[in-house]
Amino acid sequence: MIFDVIWNKIKANERVHVCFCVVGIVGCLMIYGVLQERIMVEPYGSGDNAETFKYSLFLVLCNRLTSCFVAVISLIGNGKLSEIKPVAPIYTYAAVSLSNVVATTCQYEALKYVSFPVQTLGKCAKMLPVMIWGILILAKRYEVKDFGMAFLITAGCTLFLLTGEVKSKVAANMWDSSVYGLALMLGYLGFDGFTSTFQDKLFKGYQMTTYNQILYTTLCSSLLSLFGLFSSGQLPLAFSFITRHPEALWNVIYLSLSATIGTLFISYTIKTFGSLVFATIMTTRQFLSILLSCLLFAHPLSIGQWAGTIFVFGTLYYQSFSKSSKHHSNGGAVVAKGGPDKTSGRGL
Repeated sequence: MIFDVIWNKIKANERVHVCFCVVGIVGCLMIYGVLQERIMVEPYGSGDNAETFKYSLFLVLCNRLTSCFVAVISLIGNGKLSEIKPVAPIYTYAAVSLSNVVATTCQYEALKYVSFPVQTLGKCAKMLPVMIWGILILAKRYEVKDFGMAFLITAGCTLFLLTGEVKSKVAANMWDSSVYGLALMLGYLGFDGFTSTFQDKLFKGYQMTTYNQILYTTLCSSLLSLFGLFSSGQLPLAFSFITRHPEALWNVIYLSLSATIGTLFISYTIKTFGSLVFATIMTTRQFLSILLSCLLFAHPLSIGQWAGTIFVFGTLYYQSFSKSSKHHSNGGAVVAKGGPDKTSGRGL
């Protein structure tokens, strides 16, 4: 088949192969970022009929159902029916799912109160909570320079927050909205850090494949999201909204597909090229997402905020390249002395 010929040619050239992964990850996740802001911030309809989408859990439900479906299809398509069975107690999958649902909901809700650049830059500060959870759950030990990097990134984020506008377009009161939005981002960082650390614990404690974990964590996440939507009465309201505004339904579908396809590209990139290449790609993607958001949704950034942004991403790039140099100086051996695990902390 012609697709097999093209794919073999892509894999034969390492630079083309890496570029393929870069385009896949950056493209999918930038689309995901734009749609996330479009759905949660920009109103649907016009005039007196204009209204914003308020049902974050519905987005979580759609995302997780899509990922669950893709995981099942992948396992069946690869002839790995045995991996459909859970290999760990269901409550362990549920623990990951619960923290992931809370983290993702905080991420979406934050866009109601702080701008997308604030939300995206805030995600870069996840290194510190991941390290804290790593110490508490996995008894990891980190070097002083790891803590130094984490605090430098946090300092850059703080500079961004203190030197310009941070609130969302749809937020009413600037001070109250900003405080609540930042509290949601702290919630996201804490729960996302727990999610990635506990995922790491599951991989180490059980003979578990990536698709097996995706299947059961997304299945549990779907059930938890559905329960939350039912108990809060938001499910019929969400359906009513997308009935009134069909454009919102398509945006939700594209959001879910871009997130799922992006996750597949992430898994493939880490498996093929390692976490160092992935970390560099993700840093680039986050920076480009901020630029694209500023262009599409007119977020004015002050000089201080640009300085904070460059400070954060400069630190992240330095971290990636310093690890790459250490990797090569060890003859290509994987160095895993205790630095933050970049493969597990891959929240979108």
